[in-house]
Amino acid sequence: MQLQGRMAAVTGGTAGIGRGIVEAFVAEGAKVALMARNPDKARRTLEEIDAGDAAVFIPGDATVQADVEGFIDQAVKRLGQVDVLVNNAGGAGDLQPLVDLSDEAFDLAIKWNLYSTFWACRRVLPGMLERGFGRIVNISSVEGKIGKPVFTAYSAAKHAVNGMTKSLAQEVGAQGVTVNAICPGLVITDIVKDNGPATAKAMGLTFEEMVDLFAQESAIKRPNTVEEVAAAAVLLASEAGGGITGATLSVDGGTAPY
Repeated sequence: MQLQGRMAAVTGGTAGIGRGIVEAFVAEGAKVALMARNPDKARRTLEEIDAGDAAVFIPGDATVQADVEGFIDQAVKRLGQVDVLVNNAGGAGDLQPLVDLSDEAFDLAIKWNLYSTFWACRRVLPGMLERGFGRIVNISSVEGKIGKPVFTAYSAAKHAVNGMTKSLAQEVGAQGVTVNAICPGLVITDIVKDNGPATAKAMGLTFEEMVDLFAQESAIKRPNTVEEVAAAAVLLASEAGGGITGATLSVDGGTAPY
C-alpha cells in the first residue's frame, strides 16, 4: 500500500496506460479522480477495476483549458486535496509527413500533449506548495527523446513536455514537490490497435511491421506493457520516489539512448 492515504488526479484515465495507472494507484491505497471524455467508458472502467468509492470520474476534454482546470478544481473538491497529479492525456493524433501536416493537426498535438500538462500543473501547484508536498508525473514518450518519420508534431510536443518537466522540477523541488516524466516505448493498448494501422501506413509499413520495428529497436525486443508503465508511476508517486525529480524515466525496453 505505497500510496495509502494519498489523493491522486489522473487525466485520460479510462483506457490504456491511464487506466492501468488508475488501477495500480487504487490497489496501492490511493483515492483517484480521473478525467476523460466518455462517461460510459469511465463507468465501465470503474466497475471493471472494482474501484468502489476509491475512484471518481470527472468529465473533461484535455484539449480545453477550462475542462482541465475545472477537473483539478473538482478533484480538490471531491477528494479534499490533490497530492499526486498524473498528466496522462495525450496522443499522436494525425500522423503525416511535415509537408502535409496542417496547422490544425499540429495545434491539436501541442494542445493535447503539452498545453494539457501545462494547464494541469499550473492549477494543482498552489495547493501542493502550500502543503509542502506533491508528486507530478507527466506521461511523455520515447518520441520525446528520439524521433521517427511522421511523428513530427507528437515528438515536438513530447520533447517540450520533457523540457518543462526538468525546469519545473528545479522550480519546486526545495518546496517538497517532485516533477518527473515517464517515457514509454510502444505499448499495445486498444488505442494503438485501433489507430496503429493508419500510423503504420503513414510510415509505409503494415501494422505488424511497425510493431516489429519498434520491438527490434529496443533491447528487450518486445513492446512494453501497461503494467510496467503503471509500476513506474507508482514509484514516482510514492515516498520511495522522493529522491527522484527532473527525471525523464524511460520505460521503453532500452530504446532511447539516454
